Amino acid sequence: MSQNVPMFRKVDHVSLTVEDIDEAIEFYTRVMGAELRYRMGPFDAREIPRGEDGRDWTDAHVQVPDARLNIAMLKLCENLGMELFQYDRPEDAATVPPRNCDVGARHICLQVDDVEAAINYLAENGCSAMAGPIVSEGGPAPDSLSWYVTDPFGHQMELVQYT
Repeated sequence: MSQNVPMFRKVDHVSLTVEDIDEAIEFYTRVMGAELRYRMGPFDAREIPRGEDGRDWTDAHVQVPDARLNIAMLKLCENLGMELFQYDRPEDAATVPPRNCDVGARHICLQVDDVEAAINYLAENGCSAMAGPIVSEGGPAPDSLSWYVTDPFGHQMELVQYT
């Protein structure tokens, strides 16, 4: 390995921006079994001193000028944290998550023991399952069953069961 490349150790967390952080915390803790680690905020760019370059705090740190936001950190599973953001400002923020084909789109993939049981459970708890399962056999990827679902807030998740 080149000495110029930093040593990346592990994934710490992923983040999702949600419209209502309280609803998202309730869903991810009650339905998905996540643990709430902490909550912070609100952080309001109008109340935080500007930096030496004149930019406000939220512009300098998250490239969203004049923002007001709340943050919560969840432990979704043993090796994955999930950070939730709720922006109260700016008012012109998009309220629909990007489609899979849109630049910047993302999804979370969670490994499960029984993909069909997991999909049924999530569907009973406010999620929308897409067509599935997707069967992968005999190719370059490990044999598996995958199924995509959206959470109640429109974020896509993939569930995978390795066969």
